[in-house]
Amino acid sequence: MRLLVGTRKGAFILTSDSKRRRWSVSDPILLGNMVHHLVLDPRDGKTLLMAARTGHLGPTIFRSTDRGKKWKEIEKPPSFAKAQEGEKGLVVDHVFWLTPGHHSEPGVWYAGTSPQGLFRSQDHGKNWESVDGFNLNPMQRAWTGGEQDGTPDGPKLHSILVDPRNPKHMYIGMSGGGVFESTDKGASWQPLNKGCAADFLPDPNAEYGHDPHCVRFHPLMPDRLYQQNHCGIYRMERAQGNWVRIGKAMPKKTGDIGFPLVLHPRDPDMVWVFPMDGTTVWPRTSPEGKPAVFRTSNAGKTWQRLTKGLPEKNAWWTVKRQAMTADQEKNVGIYFGTTSGEIWGSRDHGDSWNCLVRHLPHIYSLEAANTHR
Repeated sequence: MRLLVGTRKGAFILTSDSKRRRWSVSDPILLGNMVHHLVLDPRDGKTLLMAARTGHLGPTIFRSTDRGKKWKEIEKPPSFAKAQEGEKGLVVDHVFWLTPGHHSEPGVWYAGTSPQGLFRSQDHGKNWESVDGFNLNPMQRAWTGGEQDGTPDGPKLHSILVDPRNPKHMYIGMSGGGVFESTDKGASWQPLNKGCAADFLPDPNAEYGHDPHCVRFHPLMPDRLYQQNHCGIYRMERAQGNWVRIGKAMPKKTGDIGFPLVLHPRDPDMVWVFPMDGTTVWPRTSPEGKPAVFRTSNAGKTWQRLTKGLPEKNAWWTVKRQAMTADQEKNVGIYFGTTSGEIWGSRDHGDSWNCLVRHLPHIYSLEAANTHR
């Protein structure tokens, strides 16, 4: 098993023994680059894409075709169309999210950017084109709130989900903007936010403008979606078309605010979240400095607090939206990376935790990569 780690100061790869008891960490990859996402292509098991930028150079993507041994910057990274004379156009600040395309389209990848933009590659990530159905949509600025978004690290398009049954059916999440759905491969989009709170908007029942932090659907039940939102934890059965706040069942003292949300690969009812302090000015730390993972085994009807092995107090860190993941093993492993540079892992569905590595830079993303093939 390998863990692909994106950090504020470069990427790292953790490799385990066969029992996932011992882990080794690689030397830094592209040290100094801010790496927002590092993803393995599950269709060939060897191609990796890395969304990166340095503090003084522009955003780009690096590509490896040998499981991370060698890296090459791609030729044409995602970029918005040049604005007409006299108009102010959008400029990509960083590539935030990478998603491999449908299994029937082996060369296709999708990328989400900050500010909110959607891009597609059809040649294994070497060259990227705008998905104009979103980027040039007359409603794009209304959906995203234009340049007024208040997300501290910049507005983002994330959680690009491609329906495993149909490559034309997709979902995206935007902070801010909300959840949107396309049934024609991105040519057109519809808001999908009914039932989701937006306490920060003048109209709490607005059609769009919401702030989903992480959206997932289950690969074996793609018509069930979950999201960790700025305003709680939700589940949607797509046929009903309405988000239900399953975070109401969380302890009131903890609340249901957080960034990441992870699904069991074979059980659509089992979900893990990592709550954070979302009170007043949003400290973005573990509530009271006491980190805890919460798990539901019944699709959000009840939640169980899981802390065995985690620090009992004075742990003032949190977990970013891409920094929690699950592997595909029989006894599913759950992993998260912290803003203080630690990676924690569990081999018993979160019942107990061990620190796998310390002293990495601030962790942005964590992906489990099955390298058995």
